[in-house]
Amino acid sequence: MSSAKTMKASDLFVRALEAEGVEYIFAVPGEENLDLLESLRSSTIKLVLTRHEQGAAFMAATYGRLTGKAGVCMATLGPGATNFATPAAYAHLGGMPLIMITGQKPIKKSKQGQFQIVDVVSLFDPICKMAKQIVHGNTIPALVREAFRVSEEERPGAVLLELPEDIAEEETDEAVLQPHPRHYAVADHTVLEEAASLIKEAKMPLLLLGAGANRKDAREALSKFVETTRIPFFNTQMGKGVIDERSELFLGTAALSDGDYLHCAIDRADLIINVGHDVVEKPPFFMEEGGKKVIHVNYKAAQVDQVYFPQVEVVGDLARSIERLEEKLGGAVSCDDAYFNKVRTEIESHTSELVDDGRFPIIPQRFVGDTRKVMGPKDIIALDNGIYKIWYARNYKAYEPNTVLLDNALATMGAGLPSAMMAALQYPDRRVMAICGDGGFMMNSQEIETAVRLGLNLVVTVLNDSSYGMIRWKQNQAGFEDFGLEFNNPDFVQYANSYGATGHRVERTEDLVPTFEKAFQAGGVHLVDVPVDYSENKRVLIDELAEKVCLI
Repeated sequence: MSSAKTMKASDLFVRALEAEGVEYIFAVPGEENLDLLESLRSSTIKLVLTRHEQGAAFMAATYGRLTGKAGVCMATLGPGATNFATPAAYAHLGGMPLIMITGQKPIKKSKQGQFQIVDVVSLFDPICKMAKQIVHGNTIPALVREAFRVSEEERPGAVLLELPEDIAEEETDEAVLQPHPRHYAVADHTVLEEAASLIKEAKMPLLLLGAGANRKDAREALSKFVETTRIPFFNTQMGKGVIDERSELFLGTAALSDGDYLHCAIDRADLIINVGHDVVEKPPFFMEEGGKKVIHVNYKAAQVDQVYFPQVEVVGDLARSIERLEEKLGGAVSCDDAYFNKVRTEIESHTSELVDDGRFPIIPQRFVGDTRKVMGPKDIIALDNGIYKIWYARNYKAYEPNTVLLDNALATMGAGLPSAMMAALQYPDRRVMAICGDGGFMMNSQEIETAVRLGLNLVVTVLNDSSYGMIRWKQNQAGFEDFGLEFNNPDFVQYANSYGATGHRVERTEDLVPTFEKAFQAGGVHLVDVPVDYSENKRVLIDELAEKVCLI
């Protein structure tokens, strides 16, 4: 029997969270969370009340993404818990450490029958690394410690802990378990030699940076690797900013899986050094039998797929493995980069086209270019999901890690605003902009009230085309008629004002940058309604690519 002081189980739960260094709990509490809510009242942990469970969990997942420490959110049983399903999948596929705490009716004795009861643990098991119901207060320290270990350990993801009412209120004398630093092994000497030999033998190698390189602070090791070896690099959408994209060795971002200018270089390469990417993110290229060789560098072994089956796997601490691989290469790698230089020049020319175009409504090239003008090197944009994500991935250069927050794994709508809110909360001295389509914005637009209540400095850009633009583009690409994807919007200026934010409507293209600057300088929460013209989607992303790609 432990000699620890007896306390209520919910108090022990909160002590365990404090021991893990939890700063915030994002929540929509219900009746079944009241014991835990009362325990939080005197805690060092800050409670952030949101207007929907999705908002709470998306914020928590983004906390995990930005810090590497698990973000924590809380909801009640039944409908509260089920509203966590999409953010759980978002964290699970996106590799973001997330702890979800849900309530439940008493499990020992209940007079409410099956009211609101869903088997939440079984429901979440496929989209979590671990899902457990707490059946005794004495198990809380071990389960909380295990939850954080599992959630944060590579590959990070979501964990669910269900705390029933009667367990939360029972007495326990267990002591909190203290966390300790985690260290990963480094790849074996033999496989590093094998990888180095492949790189030295390659005529046209390329380095690929994926989301895994963005989760951990591997920037220094990877930047030095590129600087020393002089191997050109490209990234996935979720790998943007790992290395400064102003580098002369940067080719571009794989915003599409094939058929883009960048794929001319990828197709010509005879070796891809793939750092931090896995098949969960939409593929940046497709492997084929007898084609280019691939070296997989990551914390975990490769998940083999029809389009991804690397020949060499460098498994271990990512940054340390890259440092040792650089040592074995011993300097610049001899490679034929003349063709890559041609591709880089073509991509630079293509992505700089029409950045000053004056048409109104505003075309994608202009609104992406104007966004880059007002954002500093460490400022953050958080994208919801829509066709504009492709334009930002291709045309917006990222200078620092985690300054372009987008989701190319689950690719859900509705996450852009909560993700930006978390970035603004975490980095109050940086400019933060949420960039949402009108469809995605309306899915969690109620969180504007949360942002105002938190006193955040945040600009929310709503790209307004009164339709689900990404699917209209896909519909057009497939040769179908334009049908079934248009809707009407509220007056976004009045909508923002009603929450206590400040609404702006851009009525001339030349007003976009001044409007952004005015909003950032004023501080507080601002919504900018930007009418957009997506006719360039077909011209550039379908017709032009089909005609021009790989003619170089």
